[in-house]
Amino acid sequence: MKINKLSRIIVSRTDSIGDVALTLPLCLWLKANVPRATLVYLCKRYTQDVVQCFKPVDEILLYEDLENADIETRNSLLQSDLILHVFPNKKIASWAKQAGIQHRIGTSHRWFHWLNCNIRVSFTRKNSPLHEAQLNFNLLKPLGLDTIPKFEELKSVKDQFVVPTEPDFFPPGYVILHPLSQGSAINYPLIHYVELAEMLSKRGKQVLITGTAKEGILIGTAFDHIAGVENVCGKFSLGGLISLISKAHALIACSTGPLHIAGILDIKAIGLFSSRIPIHPGRWKPLGKHSIAMVKDPLCAGCAQGLDCRCITEIPLEDVVNAV
Repeated sequence: MKINKLSRIIVSRTDSIGDVALTLPLCLWLKANVPRATLVYLCKRYTQDVVQCFKPVDEILLYEDLENADIETRNSLLQSDLILHVFPNKKIASWAKQAGIQHRIGTSHRWFHWLNCNIRVSFTRKNSPLHEAQLNFNLLKPLGLDTIPKFEELKSVKDQFVVPTEPDFFPPGYVILHPLSQGSAINYPLIHYVELAEMLSKRGKQVLITGTAKEGILIGTAFDHIAGVENVCGKFSLGGLISLISKAHALIACSTGPLHIAGILDIKAIGLFSSRIPIHPGRWKPLGKHSIAMVKDPLCAGCAQGLDCRCITEIPLEDVVNAV
C-alpha cells in the first residue's frame, strides 16, 4: 500500500468518550504521515463534540447518519481509500466492504473482519500490557509503522485541541469530582467523594460535581450540605463540559470520559483505579503530563487473580487530596 497515494482516510471508533479521546494520538500520526489525505472520523453523535475540537480531523461522519441512510447515500458517504476499524463494529465493517473501500483494516480477532476486511492485523487488547492509546497503533503497521510508540512518546494533543468557547460560570481553578462512570469502571464509593468534597472545601477549594442528568438523580442531595460545593450534573452539553474541564485545577474520577478529556487538556487528571487487568492504569491511565493514576496496591493479590476485587475503595482519601 502506497500511503502517499491515499486521499481520504476514515478512522472508525463508535464507542465512548474516553475511547475516542485515546484515539487522537493515532490521528496525529496519520496527519503527520499522510498530510494530503482528508482525515474523516466516524463516531456516534454522543461523542461528536470531542472530535469537533480536534484540528487534525477534517470531517466527521456520524454512525447514526449511516444507519438511517439508504444504501446509495451510505455508499457515497463512505467513499474513501482506507478505513481503520479501531473499534470493531459488524455493521460498519459490512458497510465499508459494500461501499467498495479499497483498503479495510481491522483486527483479526473479530470473525466479521474475516468476511469484510482485506487487511487484518493480529493483536489482542484484553491481556496486553500496553496502554489503550498504544494498542491503537497496531492498526497502522500495514501503513509502514515499524514500532509501537512508548507511552511517554505519545504526542500531546493539547495544542491540536480547540476548546469550545463557553461563558465562565465559575472562577477558574476549581476541582471537579466526577463520581460515576456509567459502568465503564469500578466506582470509588460515593460516600468517599462526599468526604473528598468536605476535605477540599475545608482547604478553601471550590468543588464542582459533574455527571449526566441520570447520574445527578443517583447522586441526589449527597453534596448539598457542603459549603463551596456546586452540583452541576446534567447542566452542560458535552462541549460545555469540555470547556468547564479546561478551566479546572484538577479532576478526580475513575476511568471515565471526563478523566481522559482532562488528561488530553493537560489538566491534573487524578484517576482512581483497580489493579485488575484489563481495567488497570497501565491500560487506561489518562494522557497528559499532569495525569496521576492511583491504586491501593499495584500488586493486589485479588486483582492479580482476576477476582472482582474492590481494592479501589481503599485508596486513602488523604492521598487523593494531597495529589490535588
